[in-house]
Amino acid sequence: CLASLAVPLAFTMLQQTRVFEGNSLFWGNARLDGQLSHHLEGLNVTQVLPLEPPDAWARRQREVAFYLTCFSQLVKLFCKERPINYTQRLDCHLGCYLFPNGTTHSFYEVTLNGTAFLSFHVPNATWQRRWPGRHAVADYAQKELMKYPMTTQSLQHFLNTTCVGILKTQTAKTGKQSTRSHAPLVLGLILGTFALLGMAMGIFLCTGGSC
Repeated sequence: CLASLAVPLAFTMLQQTRVFEGNSLFWGNARLDGQLSHHLEGLNVTQVLPLEPPDAWARRQREVAFYLTCFSQLVKLFCKERPINYTQRLDCHLGCYLFPNGTTHSFYEVTLNGTAFLSFHVPNATWQRRWPGRHAVADYAQKELMKYPMTTQSLQHFLNTTCVGILKTQTAKTGKQSTRSHAPLVLGLILGTFALLGMAMGIFLCTGGSC
């Protein structure tokens, strides 16, 4: 690698969901240039860096908690229809890099129980299957995620424009950090958890039966 590509500025997010006997456990975090900015545990998301004023952050906390609550209830419903007596683990890793030479790279990768499951191709806003060989759940989840603007165009915009814009602001800033430029950070967390909906439908509707 060229020296100019060696040390990129990064904003990355990790979202982990574990499901066992109908119960959903959530954990995640966001890091801006290596520094922890947000932390998720259970239904509680914490702003570690003071990037948003208290009123705005309180609204975002409620949005995340509401979505995760709906997700948990949906999983409980699916598991009543088709019980699964083993743990399912879904990990979402997303973010963007800004290299010193001005080039950028955005990504969204999903693993299911430790195996590559799906990835989001940012330039075309398309979900791609990564599971080795044929997999009914991956096929179903891909189709579901491709149906909604929130998990295609909105996700593309966040990764390709908002995320990169945050990093460009970081490189250009002088003096005090602007809270306004960082307001969309938690949007990535919301988008990341929202994207789980299509996958959950695939996992819990397809497992043990036909989609």
